[in-house]
Amino acid sequence: MTDRLAAGDTAPDFTLPDQDGVRHSLADLRGRKVIVYFYPAASTPGCTTEACDFRDNMSSLQAAGYEVLGISKDEPAKLKTFQHEQALTFPLLSDPDLAVHRAYAAWGEKNNYGKIVTGTIRSTIVVDEDGVVQLPLYNVKATGHVASLRKKLGLV
Repeated sequence: MTDRLAAGDTAPDFTLPDQDGVRHSLADLRGRKVIVYFYPAASTPGCTTEACDFRDNMSSLQAAGYEVLGISKDEPAKLKTFQHEQALTFPLLSDPDLAVHRAYAAWGEKNNYGKIVTGTIRSTIVVDEDGVVQLPLYNVKATGHVASLRKKLGLV
């Protein structure tokens, strides 16, 4: 597993397809603040809670200048279903080979209901306009995460 990112690190660049097959690159978002969040699997209870929380806070996040990108190992077709079922208004990116997960230290051992497993570490990385990590958050909880994030970003 890659060392966790820290504030001040350069965010690893990536280009991944979204739910519609459109490719998104972090480099293309220079000049804008970006919230990159990693979640284990589309259409599961915790991931649905977290995604809907981002959806419900999207206007205030965008008003503060933030773009949101969700990343999972799911294929684009599964992401498209998830986006449609939950009326999600931000790109869901597909990283099936886990290269971006690993670059961001969002893949590795975690405690899942008392059992150590290898999988996606629910993480949120806030990247500033210059592509530098502003706020790295690992092992976040799905419920209440966006409210906590907004507070940390001074948006409350």
